[in-house]
Amino acid sequence: MSVKSNLQASVPEFQIPNSNPAVPHLRIRPSRGWSALKLRDVWEYRELLYFLVWRDVKVRYKQTALGVLWVVLQPLATTIVFTLIFGNLAKMPSENLPYAVFALAGLLPWNYFAGAIGRGGSSLVGSANLISKVYFPRLIIPISGVLGGLVDFAITFLLLVALMLFYGYPPTLSWLLLPFFLLMAIATALGVSLWLSALNVQYRDVGYLIPFLVQLWFFATPVVYPSSLVPAPWNLLLALNPMAGVVDGFRWALFGKTAAPGPLILVSIAVVIVTLVSGLFVFKRMERTFADVV
Repeated sequence: MSVKSNLQASVPEFQIPNSNPAVPHLRIRPSRGWSALKLRDVWEYRELLYFLVWRDVKVRYKQTALGVLWVVLQPLATTIVFTLIFGNLAKMPSENLPYAVFALAGLLPWNYFAGAIGRGGSSLVGSANLISKVYFPRLIIPISGVLGGLVDFAITFLLLVALMLFYGYPPTLSWLLLPFFLLMAIATALGVSLWLSALNVQYRDVGYLIPFLVQLWFFATPVVYPSSLVPAPWNLLLALNPMAGVVDGFRWALFGKTAAPGPLILVSIAVVIVTLVSGLFVFKRMERTFADVV
């Protein structure tokens, strides 16, 4: 017997069975559109999201002498410094409000936003061990970084309420609009965090860029100055910054003395939607390489 016949005899023969129309077939295709985001999986893993948020809150103040008091001391100290420098020395206008409450009302949403993109933008790199070992929707990681700041926001809001009552500004019905502007801040922070976190996995330079970006964004947002100081031709450019609409909206809802958000708030809302939707698709497109690169 030849070598060829021996090889043919030793190799098992595999035959593809004939197709049977009665037997169902499973065809695997790459998901497209919104289904590729697997938003339903995020809801199914909501308990993991809760634990990640709670872990972020505990780790942030673990082994600190003052603990959660830092949530109050940081904005309070910043408000005092801003009041002395911008309110007393620079005589910055505050739209007929005491500068202390004017500044803290702007710092409340801004501090949440700055902290959210700081945590969300570096969240994937910080969770490298978790990503490379366990399957779960990767969207949960930047979402947890964004939602983790809501605890600090709530505590700082109580500080603002106490300061407002001290200056004689009781709650009004317009406070019911605050959740809308908070939702704008959350959506903006999430959209930016999705962009930054995905890019930070591929290009670690983004981690160094985030503090610089936050600093520039702060000066482009009317936190220490009223938006009325911005010349009229620049109002459209200011509206492209959604956090400007959030800060102005917070002050208007809290005090009612500042100018109500005009039609340009629609521009800010459109920017928020574009940022969030594009961030979701960029994140999903780059997600397949996270475990290999991170």
